[in-house]
Amino acid sequence: MRAVIVEQPGGPEALTLVERETPRPGPGEVLVRVAAGGVNFIDIYQRSGVYSLPLPFVAGSEGAGTVVEVGEGVADLAPGDRVAWAMVAGTGYAEEVLVPAARLVPVPDGVELEVAAATMLQGMTAHYLVNSTYEAREGQTALVTAAAGGVGLLLCQMLRDKGVRVIGTVGSAEKAELARANGASETVLYREPGVDLATEVDRLTGGQGVHVVYDGVGRDTFDAGLSVLRPRGTMVLFGAASGPVPPVDPQLLNSSGSLFLTRPSLAHYASEREELLWRAREVLGAVADGSLQIRIGGRYPLAEARRAHEDLEGGGTTGKLVLVP
Repeated sequence: MRAVIVEQPGGPEALTLVERETPRPGPGEVLVRVAAGGVNFIDIYQRSGVYSLPLPFVAGSEGAGTVVEVGEGVADLAPGDRVAWAMVAGTGYAEEVLVPAARLVPVPDGVELEVAAATMLQGMTAHYLVNSTYEAREGQTALVTAAAGGVGLLLCQMLRDKGVRVIGTVGSAEKAELARANGASETVLYREPGVDLATEVDRLTGGQGVHVVYDGVGRDTFDAGLSVLRPRGTMVLFGAASGPVPPVDPQLLNSSGSLFLTRPSLAHYASEREELLWRAREVLGAVADGSLQIRIGGRYPLAEARRAHEDLEGGGTTGKLVLVP
């Protein structure tokens, strides 16, 4: 059984493809043959040591596949069942993995396993952001950073379907077109020379600003995002693709209009099984009925996990990257 492991934190070269014995499920565990594993920024943080894990570890935390064997006490799953998971460390970049039964969700008929793997983490992230962290409503305006990325494209679709006007930040004309095709009303090429994000959002909103900012970029967009919020607006900082945000003086939130700031994580919005099943059912159900489109921006064999990380860190990808054993 092949797996990609990290023996010591580092750059993409820290990812090593090795042969390992196929694990056997213990009580409450399920052995799954992986059809595809998702590639996410959290994998980069874990590989580099920003997020510490016991060494060595199998990279990845998201995937979809077919049940091979169940351990003692697992009553609601059987060999042959199609399942998916997210936020389970050590379960993505391998041909077969052990996953706690409580973290597995069923994949609906009509949803390919590769698509399910590309949906779980980013789909449920977008779901909790717009339904729980800040419940966006019809008639509001939202700023979405990295609008052509994996989470960004899903946020644009979900917000559009709620009747929310979406302004998206993008890094190229091609990404702008993609974001608009997925629900963004306007886009800002914020990295272009002479373009100031705050000025552009101010122009697009007639000086009114936005009700909420969904920011997965972090350092490069955070200050501008705060500055374009309406009084009592909400900054939802859910990622740091460009680097961590420096410390913020709480008085800035007051002087800028009694703003709200939150730094959420999917782990805290799907910690209970009932909530996990609810989010997964809504997201995968929307994929199944065609109301939510999943864009797979790149497919890589396990042997090219390093290149997948390099591409994701380079900022030139769109949609979701997956590893296919």
